[in-house]
Amino acid sequence: MNFKNKINLLKNFYLFFFIVSMVVIKPSFSNSEQFNFYADLVQDWSKIFPDQNRNAAGPKFFKHILNKEITYQDFVEYNKLYCAVSGSLIEPNNRPEFVYLKSDENDEKICGFYHRCCVPCSCDLMKYSKVKKMKYNFTDGEKEFFVLTINNPCGKKDFPKQVNKNYFCDGDKLDNNQVVVIDNRLVIGLFHNASKCNAQSISTINNHEITGSYCEIRNNTPLNEVQGGMGNIFIKMARDWCFKLKLLFYIF
Repeated sequence: MNFKNKINLLKNFYLFFFIVSMVVIKPSFSNSEQFNFYADLVQDWSKIFPDQNRNAAGPKFFKHILNKEITYQDFVEYNKLYCAVSGSLIEPNNRPEFVYLKSDENDEKICGFYHRCCVPCSCDLMKYSKVKKMKYNFTDGEKEFFVLTINNPCGKKDFPKQVNKNYFCDGDKLDNNQVVVIDNRLVIGLFHNASKCNAQSISTINNHEITGSYCEIRNNTPLNEVQGGMGNIFIKMARDWCFKLKLLFYIF
């Protein structure tokens, strides 16, 4: 083999190695700026939702992401890409809604950012979800953060037919193998940059055109007349029995 052929062979070898490395070697999860989190969730779609039904299945996204061996920052980035209420994927670089929810511990208002697919989901979340603190060990250590939760819906006789109950439930109990459960409450997503509300934050949210005036109208609309977003699907799954009793008392 002459010198020229050796050079060409060496070039082909390096070209082959470069192509293989680009295909096989994935970017490190620890480098959030380079890894395409959205594409990764799209690729895992069939694993997360075997029957392709994502209705109100934010809890499945949360569990799937939590099971990954990742840093806390990567966990945060993943959780910006789905709607906890609808279960829909959200395009990267979406603009979150500034909302408040009550703490499950003491009804104290907690303010934070919610990444949603559409406006009505913010209203449904604010009325029917509560937040809890959660701790978890990521690859870069233990972190504490606020999560969005709803009461255990598994025992409901009117569990919405549009939602795959088997995704969340084992009979009347929440299935810990498929979803994250804290004190018998179903975790549906991450509450971003959350902290105790101050008076200014509450005023800002209450006077906002969406979280204020629009949500006031939607959240006072009779259940069978609710339109837009998930309609009443998430509401039926998330509202608790106390709310239903109060509603019946009000009607009669």
